[in-house]
Amino acid sequence: MTAVDPCPDKPDDFDPTADNAPDRVHAMYRRLRAECPVAHSSSYGGFWALTRYREVRAAALDDRTFISSVKAVVPSDPRGLRRPPLNFDAPAHTPYRRALERTLQRDRLQRLMPRLRRHAGKELQPLLDRGHGDIAQEFGTRFPAWTTTEWLNLTPDVAPLLAETSARWVQAWRSQDKDIVNSTSQKLYDMARELVADRRRNPRPVDEDPASSLLSERIDGVPLDPEHVVGALRQSLVVGMVAPPIILGSIAVHLADDPELQQRLRSRPELIPDALEEFLRLYAPYRGFARTPSAPVEILGRTIRPEEPVTLAYASANRDAAVFDDPDTFRIDRANIAGHLAFGRGRHRCPGAPMARTMLRIALEELLSRTTSFTAVGEREGARMPELGIVSAELQLTPA
Repeated sequence: MTAVDPCPDKPDDFDPTADNAPDRVHAMYRRLRAECPVAHSSSYGGFWALTRYREVRAAALDDRTFISSVKAVVPSDPRGLRRPPLNFDAPAHTPYRRALERTLQRDRLQRLMPRLRRHAGKELQPLLDRGHGDIAQEFGTRFPAWTTTEWLNLTPDVAPLLAETSARWVQAWRSQDKDIVNSTSQKLYDMARELVADRRRNPRPVDEDPASSLLSERIDGVPLDPEHVVGALRQSLVVGMVAPPIILGSIAVHLADDPELQQRLRSRPELIPDALEEFLRLYAPYRGFARTPSAPVEILGRTIRPEEPVTLAYASANRDAAVFDDPDTFRIDRANIAGHLAFGRGRHRCPGAPMARTMLRIALEELLSRTTSFTAVGEREGARMPELGIVSAELQLTPA
């Protein structure tokens, strides 16, 4: 990394709060990649942003230099709480990640698919009956809640409560409303504590139940800290609820604006997995996952010091023309599509990626198979920092 960042060293190279429209945010990143690839913002207490693929990927893989235990996202939880595995560094985070990954193996996901497909159809039906609906705020919130419910083996009555509570928590977190963050987070903690208490009384197979898997983990023969087990499950209750509405909204709007592609995927559903990877590249829903240097580090001529958060702008990296030719265009046959960073890289690569892919594939298959066409109408609401994409979009649907 010997090249020099061409932008001047000034207090505020960019303002992440200036605009939430996805096209304009991507235009900002395009400018930064060209003019100021290691950029600084004074927003949210000040942070850096890596915007090019090479630097983002390198930082994600270098977990000794770029640690997660200080701040893992910008803006962060206004209460400053730290939960495993996202907010822990190796090796402390490893048993939590191992326990969760154990329950996300392919054979278990295959067994869950029929139930998830039924949930998807059920949650899509009200929109089909009306002929319209908010694909992100309705279907995009409720179906992921059922996915989380099935993964954690929660009782069916929890899914609607989880959808409502997590949605309120996410909105409050984005706006840094500490009171609502506290009240909704407490409800989520109550769910997690009840789940742990039940699994202590009634353990389940560790490869099928995240709570039982966490309770079975040992470090030098000692069980995991009980509060950290609760914290890991509390994080699990919402981690799958933040991004799905955004990426489902972004994919649906893309297809609404491209009826030819919409019909192609409808008539050839075997193309959906490849299309999904390109959608993940184009519409990576995060621009604010962060690390903090453990020692001063120089990147492209700019020095970042310890305690200064560095966001890994995956959404920007995924549109870096140095890696992805014609990066703003959908191409279903990209030879290097496996290189996208929608799920991150390294030790903190999203452990739920297999579940996310399964959920998104089912959602897209059901949306296409149960309609003959759909269009986007009305305003489209863009996500605020730290996410990027469509958080609200009304679709007009023609049922099949």
